[in-house]
Order: sequence, then C-alpha cells, then structure tokens
Amino acid sequence: MYGLTNYQLTGIQKGIQFLHGVVEYSQMVNRVGGEVLEIYNEWANNHKTVILLNGGTTNHRTTDDGLPFGSLNQHVVKLDEMNIDFATFHESDLGDQLTSVVFIVDERVFNRKKYPDFEEWVIENYGELIRSDYYTTSYMLAQKIKNSESKSDKKVYGEWVKFVGGNKNVFLRDFLKNFELA
Repeated sequence: MYGLTNYQLTGIQKGIQFLHGVVEYSQMVNRVGGEVLEIYNEWANNHKTVILLNGGTTNHRTTDDGLPFGSLNQHVVKLDEMNIDFATFHESDLGDQLTSVVFIVDERVFNRKKYPDFEEWVIENYGELIRSDYYTTSYMLAQKIKNSESKSDKKVYGEWVKFVGGNKNVFLRDFLKNFELA
C-alpha cells in the first residue's frame, strides 16, 4: 500500500494521517466489495507493506481552470482519471485539508527486477530489433519503439503493457517515479 502525505507534517503526523487513510481505504473496500476487497484482503493478510511518499502541498483552492491548487489534491485527480482505487483522509484539525491518499499497487508496478521497464524488457526480449551504432544506444532505440506510431512497434509495446498488467499499472509505474519517501 502506498500513501501520499502532505509534506508540511512532521514524521509522526505523516504516519498518523497515513493510518487514517488506511482506515478509510478499508471502509471503502468493505462498501465496494468485489475485486478491490480481494486485493485489500490479500495485502492485509499476506503483505502489510507500506510506503509513505511525499505528496506535496494541500489546498482547497482551485486554479482559474478549476483544477486543484495543491499538488496532493492534483494527485487525487490523476488517480481518479485513471480509475485507480484509492481513499483519502481530510484532517478536521487542519481545516479539513487533504492530508493522506492511499492505494494498493500490484507487484508488477514496483518489482522492477521481475517486471523491468519497457526499455530493459525490449532489449532483453527483442534485442535483434535493436542494433545500436556509435551515436545511438540500445536504450535510445527502445525509447523510439515505445513512442513509435509503427504498427509493429505498437505491437511490441502492447506486449510489454500486457506483461506489466495493463494501462493502469503502466500509469502507476510512471506516476510513482515522481515521488520521494516522506
């Protein structure tokens, strides 16, 4: 389970706010049930590993275009847009500000040894496609395949997306690269 917390809190406060978010998550999964409940129970019964990350600022205000002003609030919008199951906690003692966002991720998101990034995966599985020269590295060619409009390149990239569990996991892999430990 990952938690994004407000950066202005002390260490112990981050932990407390995260735990409030975990309780909210458990209540949410019990209401929703189904696959999200199974995922939570798997985590709660067999793993219990947590990673707290610095989620940035929190703020009720919005920008002129209606988007949240606080970066922690913006992360909620991104998770919601990608249909990631998450829970939030708003601390009443801090003016009901958002202080914690929690969500569980699949092993294919964080286990980079077993599920490498696309560039490493394509080099390992399609090395014959990548012939580097003095000016271009295999890594650079792999990135070109990832961003290519070619039907065959899209097929290769699609295989990797399937390998890591689909578009939600690809999003989470990229999303989580932006954070530091809280």
